[in-house]
Amino acid sequence: MRELESFKHIISSPQKVVITTHHKPDADALGSCLAMSNFLIKLGHEVQVITPSDYPSFLHWMKGNEDVINFEDRSKRAEAIGIIQKATMIFCLDFSCPKRMQDMQSWVESSNAYKVNIDHHQDPKDFADFRYWSTSAAATCELIYELIVAIGHRDLIDKDIAECLYAGIMTDTGGFRHPNTTKNVHLITAELIGIGADNSKISRLIYDTNSVNRLKFIGFAITRRLTIMQDLQTAYFAISKKDLRKYSSQTGDTEGLVNYALSLDGIKIAALFTEREDGIKISFRSTEDIAVNKFAASYFDGGGHKNASGGKSQLTLLETTEKFETLIKENYNSLFIQSELLHEKN
Repeated sequence: MRELESFKHIISSPQKVVITTHHKPDADALGSCLAMSNFLIKLGHEVQVITPSDYPSFLHWMKGNEDVINFEDRSKRAEAIGIIQKATMIFCLDFSCPKRMQDMQSWVESSNAYKVNIDHHQDPKDFADFRYWSTSAAATCELIYELIVAIGHRDLIDKDIAECLYAGIMTDTGGFRHPNTTKNVHLITAELIGIGADNSKISRLIYDTNSVNRLKFIGFAITRRLTIMQDLQTAYFAISKKDLRKYSSQTGDTEGLVNYALSLDGIKIAALFTEREDGIKISFRSTEDIAVNKFAASYFDGGGHKNASGGKSQLTLLETTEKFETLIKENYNSLFIQSELLHEKN
């Protein structure tokens, strides 16, 4: 409570604010940033959102998007660094480990600005002056809403802010299908709709806005790049750099692809291996009590939520998928049998 009061006191006077998030922001990351930005602007602060990288075009509708600086844009890099150096407050949203900012990390960490960390991921690092953190929250946008209410400014949440928050909560709950869709999630989203968030429009813009190339890529991935290990209740996609080039893949085009594998009857673990210039990016998904975050942390330098996590590999794409298959076989009992016993007990 004392920390909350201190935070409330600090934002009561004008600050030079930088808001950032993790590399390759998703809807919860960008929604958190732009919701907080629009809110702080109303309080009279000078605010700049700087993302460590670009993000999907289907998120560009959010208010304030046109003013976001992409740190990877070389023509904007010097300007971004200058803004960070002059900042008196820096908000780090939707991540708990500074390395997720990648190239921005050193500039943010070396700043003497008052740092705020708002996040819902596990194992947070102690790098902020004020942390508003809870793993029980489905999304960082859920925590942003709660924080604004906690400091007495619910009246400042308008339609634009509400839509940014709704987008983050909707996507991080898988369209309200994941186990993290709690009573609190529904209560907050009901409030956001009441404020003016157009839930139907937001769903259409995020889930139903595709390029021809993306649809062709998804069809190709399902027919040519899906491996099903039915006896191990596991399926995965392996996407090469060549595949991405063939379909002129843009940021966000692989978003949600892993869920097609998880949707297969009898499949309880799904993975997506995507070959990038800096290594293999991995997305893991699971059902019920299977904790893929522990699996990701143990073998692929990753982590995240129990049923949705990520990782990485510096092996080749083939070596990475072979390693994955071997590990699934070796860990089958701990991953599946124990979770089934726990499920039966509950």
